[in-house]
Amino acid sequence: MDIPLNVEVTCSNEQVCGRSDCVLLNPVTKEITHLVVRTEGFIHQKQMVPVDLIVESTPHKIVLRCSQKELAHLKPFTHVEYLDAYGEEYLSEPEITGPGAVYMWPYGMAENGPMAVPIEDIPQGELGIHRGAAVEATDGRIGHVDEFLVNPENSHITHLVLREGHLWGQKDVTIPISDIKRLGEDVVYLNVNKHAIAQMPGTPIKRWWP
Repeated sequence: MDIPLNVEVTCSNEQVCGRSDCVLLNPVTKEITHLVVRTEGFIHQKQMVPVDLIVESTPHKIVLRCSQKELAHLKPFTHVEYLDAYGEEYLSEPEITGPGAVYMWPYGMAENGPMAVPIEDIPQGELGIHRGAAVEATDGRIGHVDEFLVNPENSHITHLVLREGHLWGQKDVTIPISDIKRLGEDVVYLNVNKHAIAQMPGTPIKRWWP
């Protein structure tokens, strides 16, 4: 099963509900637990979707078994904290909002006032990997994450697909999980060098998204 990033996500009613933003995974077991979906609309939200809600996934689209309303009620991926422009500490939301206050997102604050800072709520013990995360061979950077291939029976990663524009031009290079040494915060470390990866089979890239 493909779990591509920055592709269209549709809900059970076949309505487009957003785009895939990143995946959350256990760096020890290399099991993907959630897909983060950036919702459509005037106000973009990011929701954490358990992988068992994915019913179909191709390199070009992901289909969920939930409705748009159910998606909106899933756990949000981000919350907002406020940074005091004059100090170093964050202010809690109630300290700068009063009863009945309404904010449009994104919204501005007075010059030199508290600044809204979005914070990702990554579950303890897990990592978030975004599209474009760096991929490092033993002898240096080789490219960026485009998508993961996952065993649908246990949600464990089987392969990493390098993003277009890596050292070998316009083709996909699929790297097996055995060549992944460890996963960091938006960095994937391999246990092979650039020469070994250059020998791996690749396929020409054909993309319908940016």
